[in-house]
Amino acid sequence: MRVLIINTTERQGGPAIAAYRLTEALKSHGIKAKMLVRRKSSSQVTTVLAESSVFNRLSVVWERLSVMFHTHFRRNRIYAIDLGHSGFDITELPEFRQADVIHLHWINEGMLSLGSVEKIIASGKPIVWTMHDMWPFTSVCHYAHDCDYYTHHCHDCPQLNSRKYHDASYRVFERKKSLLDGANIQFVACSRWLGNMASNSSLLHGRKISCIPNAININLFKPRSKKLSREAVGLPFDKRLLLFSSHKLTDERKGFHYFKEALKMLVKEHPEWRQGLGVVLMGKDLNSTLYQDFPVYVYPQNYVSDERRMVDVYNAVDLYTIPSLQDNLPNTIVEAMACGVPCIGFNVGGIPEMVDHLHNGYVAEYKNIGDFAAGIHWMLTEGDYDMMSREAARKASNTYGENSVAMKYVAIYNHITGKKA
Repeated sequence: MRVLIINTTERQGGPAIAAYRLTEALKSHGIKAKMLVRRKSSSQVTTVLAESSVFNRLSVVWERLSVMFHTHFRRNRIYAIDLGHSGFDITELPEFRQADVIHLHWINEGMLSLGSVEKIIASGKPIVWTMHDMWPFTSVCHYAHDCDYYTHHCHDCPQLNSRKYHDASYRVFERKKSLLDGANIQFVACSRWLGNMASNSSLLHGRKISCIPNAININLFKPRSKKLSREAVGLPFDKRLLLFSSHKLTDERKGFHYFKEALKMLVKEHPEWRQGLGVVLMGKDLNSTLYQDFPVYVYPQNYVSDERRMVDVYNAVDLYTIPSLQDNLPNTIVEAMACGVPCIGFNVGGIPEMVDHLHNGYVAEYKNIGDFAAGIHWMLTEGDYDMMSREAARKASNTYGENSVAMKYVAIYNHITGKKA
């Protein structure tokens, strides 16, 4: 069986990493899987570029300009929404024609337009769409936050700062409704939380939505010596270390402000942590202004794309912290747990599905800075750290291992094509 996996990038961002790992897992199960991307970052022969670099750039620029116009040039909204105006027609590519299944992942920022998706549907090929955020079942936003318009019909979009009923969100919602009505698409959510949200959308009303988590290579991501890992990444041996990482640290949705305030509260209530605790910050937009008034010492790490280096970073720290305000099924939690690192996050999105409270980590009350600080202190002092570490690695292996995830997708491919891989 030939499967074409489509994602905007090959290795940059959570959805890309998930799509790439699934591609590799499927190949190990005899599936002839290829990945089609707009931006390639490796020499992998089974990853194919969608179009020339010139059209590539023009496509992205046009999509961003459209977004900027509709958001009245508010910079913090540029990547929060996508209008689906620009993208490639991939239906004439040999990789598309040869494929038995078209598997969509994150297709925004100029990869596929709504018109492109319409042509894929018209081709008659079976389609699987793995949803990594809410965009496939809202109008223009990746995360709706407190807005529930998508449950009936998007309009007066708060993320567009619109006060018009028939605004751009209304028009895009109508286009999606027309496009998806009767389309032969099997939707997959990476978490039960996202699956429930999708089921509530009027765009996907009545559709069966499968829930399959992102896969991880448990032969690579596994517990290793903390001492050797700290030596490898140049971190001290005399501190308990917390890790906060994000592709974009300044993304408000990732909750960096809550993390910072929780640390201040922790140190205020337990002054001994001022010297005994350290923070490892890892991200692309890391700069000293982000942590200049941190209450504990910060060890900045540039964004890491090499997975072996990532394994060393995870194994070097004691806890992984993720105070996201809305998130699906973060790859970083899966990676940390697979390395035996307990995690702490807010009770939101798919996080409580991953982190079992007081068993392999700590689930803090949503936006409760005091509870987040208390959770860090509890895990480092009162909780059975070794037990939590073992249970984190066990859950990652049993739930997110490449083999089990790949087999679930193979079952879907077999079902929608009517044949076995």
